[in-house]
Amino acid sequence: MRVFVTGASGWIGSHVVPEIIRAGHQVSGLARSDASAAALTSAGVEVHRGSLDDLDVVRSAAAASEGVIHLAFDHRKAFSGDFQGAADADRRIIETIAEALAGTDRPLVLAGGLLGVAPGRVAMEKDEPDLAHQPSGPAKRSETAKFTVSLASRGIRSVVVRLSPTVHGEGDYGFMARIIGIARDKGVSGYIGDGSNEWPAVHVRDAARLFRLALESAPAGSVVHAVADEGVPLRDIAEVVGRKLNVPVASISSDDAPAHFSWLAGFLGMNSPASSAQTRELLSWQPVHPGLIEDLDEGHYFNRPAADKY
Repeated sequence: MRVFVTGASGWIGSHVVPEIIRAGHQVSGLARSDASAAALTSAGVEVHRGSLDDLDVVRSAAAASEGVIHLAFDHRKAFSGDFQGAADADRRIIETIAEALAGTDRPLVLAGGLLGVAPGRVAMEKDEPDLAHQPSGPAKRSETAKFTVSLASRGIRSVVVRLSPTVHGEGDYGFMARIIGIARDKGVSGYIGDGSNEWPAVHVRDAARLFRLALESAPAGSVVHAVADEGVPLRDIAEVVGRKLNVPVASISSDDAPAHFSWLAGFLGMNSPASSAQTRELLSWQPVHPGLIEDLDEGHYFNRPAADKY
């Protein structure tokens, strides 16, 4: 299969690409910089030069493919305060890809998210997020995921892979790296309230395999969950971080959380466990790599400086 991947050189993409190449697929990817283009070329990926705003490039690459995996999202824009703008751009990309794939029965696999799908209880694949209680930017992104599922009615084998908020592993500069960076800067490893709220988690290599399985065989209109750890209490994460950095572990009140955690506070206060039982049965997917706490204990997150990736 000829597969076009957006975000091919990113954190998740850099693991998805070799996974699908090893399975015998040919890959093309979007690159906006010389460095990204060089990395993709060395990985055996055909390069399409352009950014997420170059919709003609995206349309052409999608039309020439036999399947698309959309991983890219402008996190820098989102985390600098314009989540709405990043979400709007994401919707335009999906609409553009849909135009190219309509009526072909080719797969379109979208990377979605799990935080806030079913606050306070274990989210299932059949659950839909309550958009009325989400901020406008995240709600827009949830609407895009719902729109992607609906593309099954337009002759597209559409699939949404809902990712755990932490897709962890060596080289990760996402939420876990941010949490560690804050603890290092503040001299305390914090959690909000009693820290009993839970996040699901998945190792990046297990997530990459799920994207490959979804591409190859998930039914049209599917939602699957990239979840290995159903729910890891945020206090457990803080305790590992505190032990590794040799700093105290402490509760941060809800009132003080924005000052302590900055934009991350709203996410760290969420209780969003999730199941992947239906996904495992549907696609015969079984996570085999270390869970989040074991991965943190391995030490690689603490042996490198934090980076302002977003």
